[in-house]
Amino acid sequence: MREFPKVLTPRGVIETYPALTTSLGTLANWRSMKRGPRFFRVSRKVVYRASDVEDFLFRNPVLTADSVNER
Repeated sequence: MREFPKVLTPRGVIETYPALTTSLGTLANWRSMKRGPRFFRVSRKVVYRASDVEDFLFRNPVLTADSVNER
């Protein structure tokens, strides 16, 4: 059986990833400016793949002295 990726609505994104944002308006602004996590439109509905939200969230890590030595 094929497993589909987890799909989130904008409300699901802010509930699942509060570190990203807690505002539906912020996600809407990012979409209008072509910023933020990748999203899809299904008819008029906006959806996000959980993997795309996580990729956006962890795209630019801050390297510390300890993390550089771990590589």
